[in-house]
Amino acid sequence: MEEEVELVLDDAQEQMQKAIDHLDYELGKIRAGKANPKMLEDVRVDYFGNATPISQVANVSVPDPRTIAIRPWEKTMIPAIEKAIMAANLGMNPDNNGEMIRIMVPPLTEERRRDLVKQVKTVCEDSRIVIRNIRRDANEEFKKLKKDGLSEDRQKDCEAEVQKRHDSFMKKIDELFAAKEKDVMTV
Repeated sequence: MEEEVELVLDDAQEQMQKAIDHLDYELGKIRAGKANPKMLEDVRVDYFGNATPISQVANVSVPDPRTIAIRPWEKTMIPAIEKAIMAANLGMNPDNNGEMIRIMVPPLTEERRRDLVKQVKTVCEDSRIVIRNIRRDANEEFKKLKKDGLSEDRQKDCEAEVQKRHDSFMKKIDELFAAKEKDVMTV
């Protein structure tokens, strides 16, 4: 019985951590006025008929806060990379010099910054919902285990432990939100 309890606790912890990792990934894609290679993570390039991430066909770097530099490993990939960036509709125009592609990241307007903060808030709220659902599912598992012989005191202890972990992950979400909001609103 104790083994099953630990499995439920560990599974809840692991799922909550995955939710935080996903949130961190999603927040990295939201543009904060500074150039960031993560902005291009979802852009796929046609490489011999396969949709391939840019990072697998080129070196993506940030030489300064307003520029993303893409140096393809094969010069013949430059047009395909440019086309993929334009198709991704990121609001940025690639510029190539025959050797590499530069993307100038335009500064954000105040209105656009507020819109991005709303987007960050939405992404964070989605993660909060996921973590609440994980807590609910774990508590339901403990109720099922109680029917199978788990003591009521142990069930309450387990629910308290899941609540403690839930609160810890909610705090992490708040910290990630505050950091990203500050990043977006900084001119």
